[in-house]
Amino acid sequence: MAELLSIILAAGEGTRMRSATPKVLHQVGGLPMVSHAIRAAQAAGASSIAVVIGPNHESISAVVMAVSPSARVYEQTERLGTGHAVRQARPAFETASGNVIVLYADTPLVTPATMASIVARLEAGADIVVVGFEPDDPSGYGRLLTEGDRLLAIREHKDATEAERAIGLVNSGIIGFRSATLRAVIDRIGNDNAKGEFYLTDAIELATADKRKVEYTVADAMEVIGVDDRSKLAKAETQFQELRRDDFMRAGVTLKDPATIHFSWDTEIGRDVTIWPNVVFGPGVRIGADVEIRSFCDIEQAVIGEGASIGPFARIRGGAEVGPDVHLGNFVEVKKSRIGAGTKAGHLSYLGDAVIGARTNIGAGTITCNYDGVNKDVTTIGDDVFIGSNASLVAPVTIGDGAYTASGSVITEDVPAGAVAFGRARQVNKSDYAPKLREQALAKRAQKGKR
Repeated sequence: MAELLSIILAAGEGTRMRSATPKVLHQVGGLPMVSHAIRAAQAAGASSIAVVIGPNHESISAVVMAVSPSARVYEQTERLGTGHAVRQARPAFETASGNVIVLYADTPLVTPATMASIVARLEAGADIVVVGFEPDDPSGYGRLLTEGDRLLAIREHKDATEAERAIGLVNSGIIGFRSATLRAVIDRIGNDNAKGEFYLTDAIELATADKRKVEYTVADAMEVIGVDDRSKLAKAETQFQELRRDDFMRAGVTLKDPATIHFSWDTEIGRDVTIWPNVVFGPGVRIGADVEIRSFCDIEQAVIGEGASIGPFARIRGGAEVGPDVHLGNFVEVKKSRIGAGTKAGHLSYLGDAVIGARTNIGAGTITCNYDGVNKDVTTIGDDVFIGSNASLVAPVTIGDGAYTASGSVITEDVPAGAVAFGRARQVNKSDYAPKLREQALAKRAQKGKR
């Protein structure tokens, strides 16, 4: 395959988003839209990536470099149309010998299949390949003017005749070029149109006039949805989630109520996992096989081992590593902790900055007190430990293998292996004292009533 350059256009103002955040940094599936575009290019085999941004959009550059450190970023200081934007990336394609695909950073759902189709057509001899689609309402889109299998031109909506506006096949904005063809037409694109802009789509008519081979391919409308407001962002998110759910169910994951379960772009789930309704997976989650995740769990930046049972109402985050056959029950939060195989924390616990061994029992109401107002410290709990209910473990502290801590204890010192720790005041029973307390309380209430 010839070398492939992808030029990603990310210079739009995004005014309809009504946001201080640049449009292309809004997320779909927990990943900025511009990152989705870069990943699509990478999946297609792009060896070079160029991103065109608008002025004062350094935040976009930072995201681009995080995904593709070798990418080149160019600035379009004046927003004069897509053709003008591609010209800003001239250093990337002026000596290129392969193919070029122009993508939009606000089109986050482009599939590898569509990208592969563009590349295949270019490799087979097409000079330009345009991706079209058929939306329910074509208003506002550039129409594809075709003759048989040939693409003759793309007419922007503002410049189209009534007959042309009746055409249902429209431009997605995604265009593939042979690099020599792009160089031949890019500087000949003019701005004699209603908006006075340089449209990249005018390259089609120029190439046709040059007797070059121009083709088109048709993609699913939801795949090439362009996001320019919050409503379309929500639609893109919905479509992304539907695709991810279908992928997981085909891979052997049971989703009890798919529409209520939300995944991130990088969620990984093993076979025979069961997920109950209303579960959210943030970025960075890997789930092993045979895991059960019950309702209303929120999991991000975490690894869950095989056979674990999570929830309901559990929160796991911050680099947590949950071992095989671990049970984390209702209202248990785990943050930046490593939990060994077979350990159980059934109810109402916070386990933060902890290293917990295997087969340990964490009683209800247990808290690792990891923060002193300045520093986060580690609680270390060994294998086969029994932590009694309502225990406060004040870090840094170590509880050895096989140790017990009594219910209600505040543990501030290390507990040796096999020891039992009591960290609470001794109980004192005062015989026949309850009636006296009751009498005092009644007298106090009566006194208040006289005021």
